[in-house]
Parts: sequence; structure tokens; C-alpha cells
Amino acid sequence: MSTLILITSAPTSIYAWHALGLAQALQAKEQAFRVFFYQDAVYVANALQWVPDDQRNLTHEWQKLAIRLPVCVSAALARGITDQDNAERHHINQHNLAHGFELVGLGELADAVQSAQRLIQF
Repeated sequence: MSTLILITSAPTSIYAWHALGLAQALQAKEQAFRVFFYQDAVYVANALQWVPDDQRNLTHEWQKLAIRLPVCVSAALARGITDQDNAERHHINQHNLAHGFELVGLGELADAVQSAQRLIQF
């Protein structure tokens, strides 16, 4: 069964951590799943976000999974997160998309919803 994990909660929310936990469990069981970061969840893709040493870093935890990490481009740009291509296109001086994350359009979310057998939103 394929699962789409739609993450809309900010990285400071416990729900964002539950989404990671589900992804880790599905990966451990070798079950098919995809993720999509939307709304305030895009903040997890900000490479400039600082986390104290005594706390787990949600961005790093997602990166450790070594899976595709698509992020809604519109939601990211609206929250000050951009990759190099969009920074150049929109005349922004620098980019700050964390390694391993990818800015994509909402068409990708629509495709993922259609192909998934279940959708779980956090």
C-alpha cells in the first residue's frame, strides 16, 4: 500500500515530528511512501534555521532518510525559502534551501494524491 504523507505543520509542532516518525517506520518496514511539505511545513527546508545543540534537528532527521523531499515552491517563496534558480529568477540575493529538499509545484502534490492509496496529513 502506498502512502502519501502530507506535512503542513510547522517544524516546531509535535505533528511535524509525528510525520517524521511515520516516515521512519514506513521506511523500516520497506513500505512505499512519499512526502510533500506544504504550508508552514516548508520551514523545515530552511538551511538557515538554527537549532540548539541539545535538541534534535528536524531538517537533519529528514535528510537522514535519504528520500525525495519535495517542498511547495509557492509556500516556500512566500516564507522566504528559495533555491538558487528561484533566487535568480526573482532577484533574491541568496538562496537558503536545505540540502536534499527540492522546490516543486502543486501539480506534483496532485499527482501524488492520485497515485497514493492513502493520504495522511500532519
